[in-house]
Amino acid sequence: MNPAEIASANPDKTAYTIAESGQVVSYLELEEAANQGAHLFRKLGLKRGDHIAILLENHPRFFQICFAAQRSGLYYTAISWRLQSAEVDYIVNNCEAQVFITSINRKDVVETLVHSLPGVKYRFMIDGVVDEFESWEDAIGDQPKEPIADQSEGAPMLYSSGTTGYPKGIKRPLPEEPYGEVDAMPVLTMLYGATPDSIYLSPAPLYHAAPLGFTMSSLRSGIAVVVMQHFEAEFALQCLEQYQITHSQWVPTMFVRMLKLPPEVRLKYDVSSLQCAIHAAAPCPVPIKEQMIEWWGPIIHEYYAGTEGNGFIQLNSEEWLAHKGSVGRPLNCELHICNDQGEDVAVGESGTIYMGGGGVFEYHKDPEKTGDSRHPQGWSTLGDVGYMDEDGYLFLTDRKHFMIISGGVNIYPQEAENALITHDKVIDVAVFGIPNEEFGEEVKAVVQLQLGVEPSAMLEIELMDYCRDQLSHMKCPRSIDFREELPRHPTGKLYKRLLKDEYWAAAKVSK
Repeated sequence: MNPAEIASANPDKTAYTIAESGQVVSYLELEEAANQGAHLFRKLGLKRGDHIAILLENHPRFFQICFAAQRSGLYYTAISWRLQSAEVDYIVNNCEAQVFITSINRKDVVETLVHSLPGVKYRFMIDGVVDEFESWEDAIGDQPKEPIADQSEGAPMLYSSGTTGYPKGIKRPLPEEPYGEVDAMPVLTMLYGATPDSIYLSPAPLYHAAPLGFTMSSLRSGIAVVVMQHFEAEFALQCLEQYQITHSQWVPTMFVRMLKLPPEVRLKYDVSSLQCAIHAAAPCPVPIKEQMIEWWGPIIHEYYAGTEGNGFIQLNSEEWLAHKGSVGRPLNCELHICNDQGEDVAVGESGTIYMGGGGVFEYHKDPEKTGDSRHPQGWSTLGDVGYMDEDGYLFLTDRKHFMIISGGVNIYPQEAENALITHDKVIDVAVFGIPNEEFGEEVKAVVQLQLGVEPSAMLEIELMDYCRDQLSHMKCPRSIDFREELPRHPTGKLYKRLLKDEYWAAAKVSK
């Protein structure tokens, strides 16, 4: 299915709503604007397999541009609007975009890039213009509203969030099926029971793989989408009630923030319309998920996957309650847990997680990183560590990059993070290794406290004792620092590398 079929049958049907403003865009409006964008791309000389780059907030025109590229057989790279000029420069140049589209809200970032994007032939801006940019609205204004003659399926080519290094462009082959005959994410309807009468809430940035994939899939299936431009815990609950949301997707940090609202605020909203709440992107602490299931009921589904599209692991609430802490069993791939020699390990033993048979990808213009992600058997990995139980359920341990080696013992910081986040004074936490002359590394925690809670030496001791009550002392932080905010991506991923690098650099200076 595609928006053209829906627009023809029901032109006034709501395609998407911007939650904060209440702006509604119909399927006919989406279809016509996407067709105009596709005609413009052809007029500019773009052909199947070419690239465009999009630097936009959760803007009302976001989907229109994506569908214009999708039906033109183009790769479209959506870029985080939180990035700074040098980071945007790298991605736009690396993805070889010929067209760059942004908004007036991003002008402070893009004005410095005008002369540093040699491959970009055309620059467009929405809601106003600055020097060297053309108006997107004017450019598509005189283009036909009917489909281009040579429609074909395009695809997103997104970049990793760079939590463990410079972002990598994740490129998958373009679909060979004619436009409108392929759905890249049929799980929304097949696995989660969504229908054309469903209403999907997206509280996350659309430039990220999961929100973009699920919302585009919803729109292709006739499912109305409600887009939050920014996540705020109480407003998310208000949206569930106001729009009678049936399906939604979250990350664990959103769960934490909603659960830590005062009970009189959290429980005043009617969320009974919700039939399915999906979460992914980061490990969810067991106590947090237990509380969510108790609150929302057994409608919570979890999955483990990556932008790479090399596999999809999932489970429902009932399965999770029987295998607490698991992220599920494979839906479209086989799993292999391997040691550093590439050999399969025993059930219950941790190792690098490899997936086979789930999908093909490469890291754009980086054969070395592509090669590093491959097992000699051809399986691929996202770089995560985990183990499987006797029933074949996968449990994530942590990213291999963040493993702490203290006195020759491997420590995975996720365990301490999961323990500390449940403390009622903690809103966010990062645990990582810092230098220790005797043991090589020691466990460090950096904590963001609830609003109104003051940091102190006594609170540091309280939190360390709280962690030690739940875990072996060797896994717990030996010291805790407090920050007003941690460098967390809106998609839920923590930029732990930035914190870790800061402490290691400081240790070198002090020597």
